[in-house]
Amino acid sequence: MGSSTEGYETLIRSAARRLKGHARRLFQAEVADTLCLGSARAAERRFGFDRKAVATGQHEARSGIRCLERFAARARPCAEIKDPQLAHDIHAIVEPHTQADPEVKSARRYTNLSAREVLQALKVNKGYSDERLPSERSMRDILNRLGYRLQRIQKAKPLKKLPETDAVFANVEAVHERYQDDPETLEISVDAKAKVNEGEYARGEKCRSDSRGTTPKGLDHDPPPKRKWTPLGILVLVSGALTMIFCQRETSDSWADGLLLWWEGIQARMGHIKRLVIYLDNGPKNAGNRTQWLKRMIELADRLALEIRLVYYPPYHSKYNPIEHCWGVLEQKWGGTLLVSLKVILQEALRMRWCGRSPTVKRLHGEYADGVRLTRTQMKPYEKRLKRSQTLPKYDITITPIHSTRQVG
Repeated sequence: MGSSTEGYETLIRSAARRLKGHARRLFQAEVADTLCLGSARAAERRFGFDRKAVATGQHEARSGIRCLERFAARARPCAEIKDPQLAHDIHAIVEPHTQADPEVKSARRYTNLSAREVLQALKVNKGYSDERLPSERSMRDILNRLGYRLQRIQKAKPLKKLPETDAVFANVEAVHERYQDDPETLEISVDAKAKVNEGEYARGEKCRSDSRGTTPKGLDHDPPPKRKWTPLGILVLVSGALTMIFCQRETSDSWADGLLLWWEGIQARMGHIKRLVIYLDNGPKNAGNRTQWLKRMIELADRLALEIRLVYYPPYHSKYNPIEHCWGVLEQKWGGTLLVSLKVILQEALRMRWCGRSPTVKRLHGEYADGVRLTRTQMKPYEKRLKRSQTLPKYDITITPIHSTRQVG
């Protein structure tokens, strides 16, 4: 008798699986009413039915009202969610060919790789089989969901292109290829955003009105601000961890102090790191011939006992630096807010999300003088510490630390 009952229950489960929607719910409700004393929970325990579906079917049977299904809204998980390694490999292939929105008005990123080229690179460079890869049309959707768009040629054209531009790009890619999987190396992208005025300045973006339909009102004219703040962004490439350090004056010293402040916040979990690779543009505060910047980087390498490698993007191509992708998100987040104080500025920056989490936001204290530089004589002992690339001396500089308490100069 027991085996016969078990056979009937198996048959009922099989019949329920063959039905769907309204028909399945009515069948499950009838089984619950007949064999389980009308208990949806008992039907769940005995037959494995969804008790919510059973209860819905009982309501439909009693009222005669049918609930409409939305089968079209049910979809398989996205390919990049089912296979996180696929998303990681797509990022690795596409990122070297991306740039941020040149006008910094959106978080959108542009790439000049087509979906077909990405699929080919996955097969050739990452060893994917045809069975594991999505179709070309699906790859377009995946790239769009990951935030990439086809590059608009007219927006990608730089103001100038130096003869060594292609070689500099090739060097950046080669350095990244060398260190991206090195457990003793930490790659970061660093740059500063344009200054933001503190005060009741309308920034041209939108915000939601309150229940009475009112919105904050900014000044109708923009007087000179009492204070300006510059965010220094530090992006860890491997994890997407973003740090923003705000200072009132952007100088070579504020950059160096910002990097030191960032490292002090993470050094407890970075005991395995022996090398810091910093990707930069060629700004006036951090260029490869900026004497005060190079001096401070040598001092930082000695203090942290880390090898520091400064890798530069070509002039007029700073939009390819990965940190540039973050500024559009920040602008979207605080563009519709009156940044009336430093507290509001920091709070709005904290509301930003990058790689699914909020950034670390800090303020850099201290006064910084502009135009600090070293003479040729003062720079000589520091220049000896710099190992410059033979082919690109201004765009690839390695600093090896002195493992002692002695300070240079």
